[in-house]
Amino acid sequence: MIQRPTRVALAMVTSAAALLALSACVPNNPTTAAGEESAALTVDSSADACTISTAEAPSGNLAFNITNSGDQVTEFYLLADDELRIVGEVENIGPGISRDLVVQARPGTYYTVCKPGMIGDGIGKTAFTVTDSGTDLAEAGDDADAVAAAATNYVAYVKNQIEGLVPATETFLAAYRAGDDETARSLYASTRAAYERIEPVAESFGDLDPKIDFREADVEEGTEWTGWHRIEKDLWPPAAEDNGGEEYVALTTEERNRFADLLQSDTGDLNDAVHEDDYTVSIDAISNGAIGLLDEVASGKITGEEEIWSHTDLWDFQANLEGARVAYEGVRDIVEPKDPDLVADIDDEFTALEDQLSEYGTLESGFVYYNELTTEQVKDLADGVNALSEPLSKLTAVLVG
Repeated sequence: MIQRPTRVALAMVTSAAALLALSACVPNNPTTAAGEESAALTVDSSADACTISTAEAPSGNLAFNITNSGDQVTEFYLLADDELRIVGEVENIGPGISRDLVVQARPGTYYTVCKPGMIGDGIGKTAFTVTDSGTDLAEAGDDADAVAAAATNYVAYVKNQIEGLVPATETFLAAYRAGDDETARSLYASTRAAYERIEPVAESFGDLDPKIDFREADVEEGTEWTGWHRIEKDLWPPAAEDNGGEEYVALTTEERNRFADLLQSDTGDLNDAVHEDDYTVSIDAISNGAIGLLDEVASGKITGEEEIWSHTDLWDFQANLEGARVAYEGVRDIVEPKDPDLVADIDDEFTALEDQLSEYGTLESGFVYYNELTTEQVKDLADGVNALSEPLSKLTAVLVG
């Protein structure tokens, strides 16, 4: 049964979501080559369809302009040929809003899909073919060195975060298995921070993020709910009125061990995946990762929906912001000569949002719990996220242009 927000929380969520949706627009037709606009790739995400203007495009820099003609906040995904790995995504597209996704696409088969309501597997999954244009996506000269350095540095950062996540998760799970709920609760938010910093990487591996980090509201009927938030609910058991009117039944010791084993195994699989010899990241994936992490804040943390049982959303917010900063800094020097004003805006807004969030705590000392924030404080944080999201959403188009 999906837990419903309390009346006060629902008002706060609605206020924040409305503010974020209003500022989600970005310019259409982003530049993808010197002095040229991208080919028109439009997507209409409605309540029951995900309609793309063409099922084929030449390789190179592709820009999808996604318009939400439905009545729910939606998401758009470009998936790899296995229909699982995420090549690019845009979240938090409010009704009546348009946003852009820019990716560097090599020849091959991809899939497009929309997700109205931002839950489940999405609708309108359609094959999308990228033909060989003969365009060399490799950078030349100084840019080539900068791009290679950005990829190397970001991969090292990802590995470092996951290498820390594995033992920290084991420590957390040891307390949970032992029934030491007080210790487990004290470790929960800080342990998750490493995952939240690199969440787009986990999403790129297809089924790992759903296993590790899906909220109860994300899980379709008939699919087992596992991962961090399954354990979160057991550590912070809800009252019946917050659990669809049903009394929450605590997991048995056997069930605890099983869910702990699954989370530990899935985290290990993520660690193995990023340590494969051929693992790397593309330059657009780095910048889109920064954008995606701000979308994560907008769609879950600032609304209080991510940590609906523990209310530790601001810990996640901080980690997402840190991860976005690292990804942005990795490509900043490449973007600055192309658009110094954009870089200056992003720099300023990152600093402003970091300063704003610091008023509520730190990862080391802890944060204010989400359910202790006033409606006005949520609004102020949403405004700060909006102010950074607007210039950051333009980053990839300038980077690959």
